[in-house]
Amino acid sequence: MDSEEDTMKLEWPDVLVIVSYFLVVLAVGVWASRKSRRDTTSGYFLASRNMNWIPVGASIFASNIGSGHFIGLAGAGAASGIAVGGYEQGASYFLVALGWLFVPVYLSSTVYTMPEYLKQRFGGDRIAVFISCLSLALAIFTKISADLYAGALFMQMSLNKSSEEWLYISILMLLGIAAVFTVAGGLTAVVWTDLVQTVLMVLGALVLMFKAMAAVGGYDGLVENFPYAVAKERALNHLNETCGEPPRDFMNLFRTLEPGKSNYPWVGMTLGLGILELWYWCMDQVMVQRTLASKNVVHAKGGCLLAAYLKFFPMFLIVLPGMAARILYPNRVACASPEACTRICGSARGCFNIAYIELVLNLLPAGVRGLMLAVMMAALMSSLTSVFNSASTIFTMDVWLYLRRMGRKRGKDGSLLRAPPSDTELVVVARIFVTAMVGISVVWIPVIQNNATSELFDYINTINSFLAPPICAVYLSALFWSRATEPGAFWGLMFGLAVGVLRFIVEFTYTTPPCGLDADYVQPAIIRLLIGRLHYLHFCCLLFVLLTFLSSCVCLLFSRDCLPC
Repeated sequence: MDSEEDTMKLEWPDVLVIVSYFLVVLAVGVWASRKSRRDTTSGYFLASRNMNWIPVGASIFASNIGSGHFIGLAGAGAASGIAVGGYEQGASYFLVALGWLFVPVYLSSTVYTMPEYLKQRFGGDRIAVFISCLSLALAIFTKISADLYAGALFMQMSLNKSSEEWLYISILMLLGIAAVFTVAGGLTAVVWTDLVQTVLMVLGALVLMFKAMAAVGGYDGLVENFPYAVAKERALNHLNETCGEPPRDFMNLFRTLEPGKSNYPWVGMTLGLGILELWYWCMDQVMVQRTLASKNVVHAKGGCLLAAYLKFFPMFLIVLPGMAARILYPNRVACASPEACTRICGSARGCFNIAYIELVLNLLPAGVRGLMLAVMMAALMSSLTSVFNSASTIFTMDVWLYLRRMGRKRGKDGSLLRAPPSDTELVVVARIFVTAMVGISVVWIPVIQNNATSELFDYINTINSFLAPPICAVYLSALFWSRATEPGAFWGLMFGLAVGVLRFIVEFTYTTPPCGLDADYVQPAIIRLLIGRLHYLHFCCLLFVLLTFLSSCVCLLFSRDCLPC
């Protein structure tokens, strides 16, 4: 157990290991960039569709396991136990679905992006453009900003700097490194560096898992000591209950449905999580783009199967060590006083996000500590570069081409006065867009820092549950209902987006004060219904069902193609 609030910082062997890591990865990126045809859209966005199954599978895994996963999963494990592992275990089944149900359709369509597939399926531009904008918003609010915050928090604590200025200095350093790979090398450089970083992530996390489990007395020690891992300094909430108590069902994957009692109710973790993971693994550009770069369907399936096997590891490599961190450092990880938490990690709402960082900085010797920091940087870079490349692909191939078509004028004879965009123009636009998107993501980071739950993984899935169900419903109807038409899909999308944005605004406008500062807080009744009693995973189920019903009704009532024969 810890008795002080100081943590270790990096030494010169750690810095040497980190520098060596970056040199190796940079060399791999340069080699991969030289192999690729970066001056064409196929070469830059899809690696010339020439990847075999091993780098494809490794890139899918590495694109998912960013620093947000190390920070968020370990933090969720420290806060409430193993239930968050359900997200990882379920992913394996949806990756198999991606390879066997979805990829054959996508590859046969020869599309660059997911919105482009919807344009082929329904015709017109409005659905593709709306889906593109919604996908870019999700990338900014959940993927880029969350990974930047997680990586910067790790660097900030590694340097033993607690000021907010150092958080943003760390962010700028990370952005510079990640942007070099994406802007210069395209998808080829991203995929091959992901392969190197996947090996490093798994090996490094495996070492730390054994160290953490040994420190708490193995699995039996973990189960025995977790219920008593509480901070010495604790406040009281508005119900006069002590803050910072571990849940009693910390070893249960299926939790109670009682509102406010669990972040992982069993109905939400089956139905709601199924909707989120179906969207994320089978319809999100970041994941699907790796399979589109495959040589053929066989290699795409092999990559999905490899990634599915790898997704069984995070439960053991990240969640269990996060629980061990709470046992080893309860005063820091499980701090339960706004004043103490602000002093330790800069967030009054809690410090569960530092669980994995504490293990790295306190359990590992000099040199190995630097290796694990390199692992974290590998996770961050692989995730960021993947999102940068995928988001720039969506913007360029869907939004920019649409704007160019709208802006093209015709002469009196009907001929175009402006030629269609060249491959060079599209690649340049993609690189400029990455820079703009990064700026927006940095501006959003304070919202994450002051998130009401203090758990990064919870924040990410909260946002996804508000905005992803409309996308999932549209793709399912496009793929599996032959009678689905453009008007039905469009108005279902608009309804889902309006309701999701409303819940999004309410969620981040009426945030509950931190435990210990909420004694006089009275939540309005309507807000208590929308937020307190309707869990975000249950909201995800409800929204999906409502907009699917609405979309079907619009199709059947107003489209002749959908009328029964």
